[in-house]
Amino acid sequence: MIRLYGDKRSGNCYKIQLLCELLALDYQWIDVDILAKETQTSEFLALNPNGKIPLLVDADGWCLSESNAILNYLAASSDYLPVDAKSLAKVQQWQFFEQYSHEPYIAVARYIQLYLGLPDDKVAEYNAKHQGGYKALDVMEDQLAKTAFIAGEHCTVADLSLYAYTHVAHQGGFDLANYPNIRQWFTRIAGLPGYIAMES
Repeated sequence: MIRLYGDKRSGNCYKIQLLCELLALDYQWIDVDILAKETQTSEFLALNPNGKIPLLVDADGWCLSESNAILNYLAASSDYLPVDAKSLAKVQQWQFFEQYSHEPYIAVARYIQLYLGLPDDKVAEYNAKHQGGYKALDVMEDQLAKTAFIAGEHCTVADLSLYAYTHVAHQGGFDLANYPNIRQWFTRIAGLPGYIAMES
């Protein structure tokens, strides 16, 4: 059985838990409190020297970090990860987009508001994140006007990568009222067999 170390309120962790449920994988979830610095203990650092979650540890003790790497590893040989080169490249394109053009804005704004309580010394940073976040949402909205899912007509790990933080973007102050294609995409993903909601 695989062990997954994570925080169920974290989008980067939730996307892996969601995939496990969609694929009906057998796994053990181990809650980690980042605010209590549980990723900085000697025991955790021995598993992931980068001191971050999520983290996968398999039955042999093999460790894998970075959320999208874990997603792709678990999704191998499933319909959530295409095998032909062009389709796979498109999935990876959107996963890189998520990590570099989406997550640094939407996830960080949410962290400042949800985890830190929007302290006065973070207000300027929080406000600055919205421009980049809305730009990423605009790109997604345009794509979802063309295809049912982010990389085509079928749900892939690219959708899970982006869904995790997008569907809770309001917790970072983002208004999705003007993003009908994104909201319809939420409904399609929530209708997948095995879907589970993020814990609040």
